[in-house]
Amino acid sequence: MESMMKPAALLIHVRDWEAGFIWYRKAFPNAIVVEFPEFEFRALRIDDFMIEILRSDEKVASGKAGTVMYWSVQDLVEGVSHFRNLGAELYRGPIEIENGLGMCQFVDPFGNLIGIRGPLNKALKHDI
Repeated sequence: MESMMKPAALLIHVRDWEAGFIWYRKAFPNAIVVEFPEFEFRALRIDDFMIEILRSDEKVASGKAGTVMYWSVQDLVEGVSHFRNLGAELYRGPIEIENGLGMCQFVDPFGNLIGIRGPLNKALKHDI
């Protein structure tokens, strides 16, 4: 069973669905918008992976709750700049990890955590 499992979708809960969708569309500009008119729903597709922005409710609130999805970036400094320019707040890191990589976490404007990891140019680390 494990060999058949791979990530399929990430559900991100936000209070304001339209604002959340617009923000995540900017955060992942290469994602393709997928419309599901029968469900009055849109999602973002990256290859065969879906980012689904949902309205938070009494069962699932938005915010930091312990699970963080990390996205691979080609350059950590550029990734930090990208998310900061969108209004995300640096929450944790950046820290150096294995094989010359670094990682950090951001809080999106809706209170959720987003992680990025990628090559960490030590000479530029002070710019983060």
